[in-house]
Amino acid sequence: MKIVQIKRLRPTQATHGRREVQQKTGEYVALEGHDLDMAIASKPIPVVLGPGGDVFAIDYHHVAAALWAAQIEKAPVVLVSDISSLSVNDFWLEMENKRWTYPYNAHGGRISFSNMPRHVYELENDEYRSVAGFVRDAGGYEKTTVPLEEFRWADFFRANIPLPESDEDFASAVRHGVNLAKGELAIGLPGFVGPEGKQKQQPD
Repeated sequence: MKIVQIKRLRPTQATHGRREVQQKTGEYVALEGHDLDMAIASKPIPVVLGPGGDVFAIDYHHVAAALWAAQIEKAPVVLVSDISSLSVNDFWLEMENKRWTYPYNAHGGRISFSNMPRHVYELENDEYRSVAGFVRDAGGYEKTTVPLEEFRWADFFRANIPLPESDEDFASAVRHGVNLAKGELAIGLPGFVGPEGKQKQQPD
C-alpha cells in the first residue's frame, strides 16, 4: 500500500453521486487525529498504472472525491495491475474487458474515453447513482463483489423513478427505490435480497 496525491488519480468512470460524496465528506470532517487516520487507511483506493505512468482509480471514486472535499490531499492506494506498457487504445480496451471502467454519462449515454474526466473530483453528478447508494444503505439490496454493481442499480432506478429535483424528491425516490429493489423487477440484479431483506434506517 502506497500513498499518492489525490490530484494524480485519474477516474475510470464519468459520474458519481454527489450526495454520497457530501455524506462521506461530512464523516471525514467530523474525525480528527488517529480516528481520521484509521478511517482513511481502512479504504485504500485500488488503482491501475496506465500509459505514461498515470494512476487510474478503479473503485472508491466517492471516497477519493470526499477526501479531496475534506481538504485531505493524499490517500492510500493498492496497485491492482501495471499495464503501463500498453498503448492508450489497448489500455482502455483492457480496462473495459476487465470491467474496470464505466464510460457513461449521467443520462446513461456512452462517452468516448478521450472525454473522461481528468480528476476524481470533476465527475458529473448522477442523482440515480446516489439513489442506488442510499437504497443499498437502507437495506434495499446488499453490497457484492460484482463489478460496477451500483451503476446497474442506478440504471434500474433511472428507468423506473422520475429524476429527483429536490431533497424531498430524493427522499421519496429512495423510499420508492427500496420497494422496487425488493420487487420482481429487480430479480437478477447483483445483491438482490427480495421482500424478506432487512430494512435499515432511511434518510429523512
